[in-house]
Amino acid sequence: MGEGADPGRKSIGARRNPDSAGAILEAAEAVLVEAGYSGFSIEAVARRARAGKPTIYRWWPSKAALLLDIYQRQKRVDNPDTGNIEDDLVGFLNSLFSHWHDTSSGSIFRSIVAEAQSDASAAAALDEYARGRRAHTSRMIERAKARGEVATDVDPLLVADLIGSFAWVHLLTNRLHGEEAAIRAAVRYVLKGIAAPSQL
Repeated sequence: MGEGADPGRKSIGARRNPDSAGAILEAAEAVLVEAGYSGFSIEAVARRARAGKPTIYRWWPSKAALLLDIYQRQKRVDNPDTGNIEDDLVGFLNSLFSHWHDTSSGSIFRSIVAEAQSDASAAAALDEYARGRRAHTSRMIERAKARGEVATDVDPLLVADLIGSFAWVHLLTNRLHGEEAAIRAAVRYVLKGIAAPSQL
């Protein structure tokens, strides 16, 4: 009998059952709060959620993938659309830094990045997440291009990488108390460049 033949087993299969997935994510959040990153495991989540490990691994192929879903579930970061690309990017970075600093999300994400350096499944999960974030951030650049603020030949994904790199280095070096003036200066360097005016 195939997996799809039993309609009562909704939690098994490639497609997530929303109620079961929600229960697993809630259990995972509780385990993370109680045991911290070092005590977090799929086994502990399965016990707490009363779910089978195969179900969890089918939906989240690694611990890092599950943690990234928890991270995204907790994430509350502004994606401004002020009509000005500098203000949009500064607002985004201010919101991101505050979120990382004021919640457990910063430490979760830092731990995932660290694990990705030695674990292939964590690296794959982080890469998939980063590609999605890169596309999300690049939409701010696309909007600015449509407004005529950004040159038509600028690659929005590359600009998103530059902005993301600035954010990640501050997270990984625990420098999240950045003043808006410093963030704005960095955004201006990205938008306007650092070359001296040509001497004629």
